[in-house]
Amino acid sequence: MQPLTDLANKVFTAYYLSEHALTLEFGHEISESLLQKITSFNFLINQKPFTGFRTSVPAYGTISVFYDPIKVIQADDLQGIDCYEKVFNYLYQLTPDSDTQPNTPNNLITIPTCYGGVYGEDLDEVADLNNLSTDEVINLHSAAIYKVYMIGFVPGFAYLGGMSAQLATPRKPTPRKIIPAGSVGIAGMQTGIYPLATPGGWQLIGRTPLTLFDATRERPALLKAGDQVVFKPIDHHQFENYRH
Repeated sequence: MQPLTDLANKVFTAYYLSEHALTLEFGHEISESLLQKITSFNFLINQKPFTGFRTSVPAYGTISVFYDPIKVIQADDLQGIDCYEKVFNYLYQLTPDSDTQPNTPNNLITIPTCYGGVYGEDLDEVADLNNLSTDEVINLHSAAIYKVYMIGFVPGFAYLGGMSAQLATPRKPTPRKIIPAGSVGIAGMQTGIYPLATPGGWQLIGRTPLTLFDATRERPALLKAGDQVVFKPIDHHQFENYRH
């Protein structure tokens, strides 16, 4: 692992992820400042890609950079004796200019959510574990403005930061085999929405009738990193009306 200095004189490290990728690590905490740093550098990489660059995947504290190793090792404009050095040296010297500053307005997206009952089977458990009433859980969860820190696990699954510490709840000891699409869950200090029916171990407190991911849409995923999210409580009648 080698230290690097980024555009704003902040240190990150780099390490091999595989023969096709390396990872830049900027920090470990979930924070707004770290998100901005990663968003800016990820934008810069995509605006100034190196020979053989394939894609980059931002996460809470890292960016993983994927490349074609054949193109990288054959690239005369990249300096180094192997793929790691060539990509590392290129990223090290990257500098921003007026054309490489991200201009991504923060979208505020409202997620109508029916809490509890068959839509959120673990609402009572989350309330009991945190010595709260179910109404207090709903009020706390729907009062916050969340930030989308990363998309992962499955297409369109948004990891949301900004949840009240009063709602922090461990994952289920045994994951469910199938969780319905649209389910709103809590795991530790995070909340998130399952875009597809998948296995999962998050505590389910509600469900939204919105479609979070649709491969046929021009923009398949409803949410993207950097978006802001609020949850709006609805009852089961409103939930069904949204679906028709």
